[in-house]
Amino acid sequence: MEVELIIKSTWIIPVVPQATVLKDYAIIIHEKKILGILPQKEALDQYSAKHIFQLDDHVLIPGLINSHCHASMALLRGTADDLPLDEWLENRIWPLEQEFISKKFVVDGAELAIAEMIASGTTCFADMYFFPDEVAKTAISANMRVQLASPILDFPSIWAANADEYILKATQTHDQYRNSDLVSTAFGPHSLYTVSDEPLSKIGMLADELDIPIHIHMHETKNEIQDSMKSFGINPLTRLNDLGLLTPRLVSVHCTHLTEHDIELLSEQGANVVHCPNSNMKLASGLCNVSKLIHQGVNVALGTDGAASNNRLDMFGEMRAAALLAKVSTEDATSLPAHIALEMATIHGANALGLEEKIGSLEPGKYADVVAVSLNEFNTLPVNDPISHVVYAANSSQVNHVWIGGKSVMRDGSLLTLEKTKIMESALFWQGKFEQK
Repeated sequence: MEVELIIKSTWIIPVVPQATVLKDYAIIIHEKKILGILPQKEALDQYSAKHIFQLDDHVLIPGLINSHCHASMALLRGTADDLPLDEWLENRIWPLEQEFISKKFVVDGAELAIAEMIASGTTCFADMYFFPDEVAKTAISANMRVQLASPILDFPSIWAANADEYILKATQTHDQYRNSDLVSTAFGPHSLYTVSDEPLSKIGMLADELDIPIHIHMHETKNEIQDSMKSFGINPLTRLNDLGLLTPRLVSVHCTHLTEHDIELLSEQGANVVHCPNSNMKLASGLCNVSKLIHQGVNVALGTDGAASNNRLDMFGEMRAAALLAKVSTEDATSLPAHIALEMATIHGANALGLEEKIGSLEPGKYADVVAVSLNEFNTLPVNDPISHVVYAANSSQVNHVWIGGKSVMRDGSLLTLEKTKIMESALFWQGKFEQK
């Protein structure tokens, strides 16, 4: 049988089955999907291919999934550093956005972010930002996978005048991309302190009707919880549960301040958590109790947050930070092993976004979102444990090849679906704008 592509590699980490490393295997790819994973000799005996890649000293992993991002905020990198969250957001980020946000800003920022993510092994990202339709067009042009968490707020912005208009635009975006291979959608209420009960209830009803996730910042700071207790007499998580939104559709981002009861509630209702360790550390927001959440059966994914607070969109850095933070915060070196950190960046992310049947692991029938990482570098030799090396030792710069839906988007370190010179020129244009401030 002739297929489109065979990728042979020294190691393959399929993620499913758990903690598995395949030696000298090949991935057979046809019509965007994985047809099979076989020992290299068997693969070549059974299939011929238009294209064959022989990647010695490389490990193949599923494309990494950035489960929470504000892509276009890549242009705001370095504009509001070393500030606590409330001051960072209210005194720096929101005023900058009010002055500069436009379609051009969103497109230029999304292109920069997508280039950075593909180059560092990310093949799918969940985005919460203005002009999601423009982000979708940019992602499709780059052959990048994205879930658009269309923003919803009580107050006006350049994108919408009120909560009803935000919700209407979210449903229109869903209708526009409901049949897309690359684009999926979600509702993106910003937080419990920027969206009131009535629109939240409406979002819950529509999410059930459309069968899509609800993506929201939650329990990010102590102040958020204290303000909720003063205003409502309950914490944000309980408020969300009372509104009927604490379900398997919920993608709750940050969750740095959770009680034992909160964790039990998340577990009982099957809600998802997205851990953003580097952003949380930089903003001093607090620690997400990842170990306890996972022990209680909560699906925990990984995200970078926006580059305005991280300041990178590097999922290798998030895996390493998540594993190390879990160990030091619990004083237990076994609390988050390397293979779980990799699962958080792949299959757990797919589960959170409702895409687990399509992406998140290297399995027959799933889209061929594949990343090749060279381990033939000083910092990853000798290769005693490929999973450990991917999480603890490898740098994202060791990503050499990326395929999304079987299409090559980076080859030998060069981007194929994005114009590097154009992206860098756009970044310099915006740098000049900010320097004039």
